[in-house]
Amino acid sequence: MKNIVVLVSGGGTNLQALIDAQNQGIIKSGKITCVISSNPGAYALERAKNNNIDTAVIRRKDYSEFSEYDKALAQLLVSKNADLVVLAGFMTILGHQVISQFENKMINIHPALIPSFCGEGYYGLKVHEEALKKGVKISGATTHFVTEECDGGPIIMQRAIDIKNDDTPQTLQRRIMENIEWKILPLSVELFCSDKIKVVENKTIISE
Repeated sequence: MKNIVVLVSGGGTNLQALIDAQNQGIIKSGKITCVISSNPGAYALERAKNNNIDTAVIRRKDYSEFSEYDKALAQLLVSKNADLVVLAGFMTILGHQVISQFENKMINIHPALIPSFCGEGYYGLKVHEEALKKGVKISGATTHFVTEECDGGPIIMQRAIDIKNDDTPQTLQRRIMENIEWKILPLSVELFCSDKIKVVENKTIISE
């Protein structure tokens, strides 16, 4: 049983999807043991407490140097015995110490089909605004391992939906969250926890 630590900053809808999946037995080879927030007021912390999950807060502004914060977060994750780190709306940049400590052990979800509409500056509604502006006919979400290249790590899962003529960034964001993000993130976590993902030359091989 692997220890899953989830990093959050806001409301925690993806965290809730993970908690629900755990309660439903979709995630069965791992357990969410801690939720760490960059924001002490994040509602995600309440979701964790409501499910008797340990919590911690680490704020970037409490450290004068980024390297100090990076080191402190890496140490915190190690102290929580994290086997897998999941980014669920974590809005603070991660540095070399954290990423290297958890190479191929840190999963993020991005609300587009990487390599489209990804990289620096592409987050939240901005992703969906750009997709609609470009006139693409499908969009979706991608789970991937975190590397020092923003949204550039090995892809784990992708799913797509059709874009509707009357879609707005808000309606597209909601449909992708409900129909894709909340499904493939827990599935990707279970694949990792059941040792079914192997990374070879920046690509994942998923065993049945």
